[in-house]
Amino acid sequence: MYKTLPVGVKSIITRSITKMFEKYMSDIEWKEDLFKLEDFVKVWQDYINSNAQWNEKVPLEVKVSPLFHEEVASKMNQVINKVLTEVPSEEQISRIESMQQSIGTDYNYSCKAEATYIEKKLENMKVQKKEK
Repeated sequence: MYKTLPVGVKSIITRSITKMFEKYMSDIEWKEDLFKLEDFVKVWQDYINSNAQWNEKVPLEVKVSPLFHEEVASKMNQVINKVLTEVPSEEQISRIESMQQSIGTDYNYSCKAEATYIEKKLENMKVQKKEK
């Protein structure tokens, strides 16, 4: 069922999974011990019901199909795996390490999305430090 959707709709679904997974992980500060798949799925479902433009483009008979939900769950696993295995760029690592050295922190990160979260956190810390 998922495979029968137009390429554009499938692409938007994939991006929404990525966006909401990264948001969820940021909300729990990338603390792996706080991760609960059920919580992420709820966040993603809330997003679908309130913000997802693609939701209107998927026929009702597809949305209610258990097969569709299985296929989306499989896509979700693929997307999460991709997010968690994408390595940060050398430039990103360099920026983070430089900021950590100047601020005196030692945050660990294992993927590009987590590195982006850490980089934003360090930038905020740097701004707050200047304001004091």
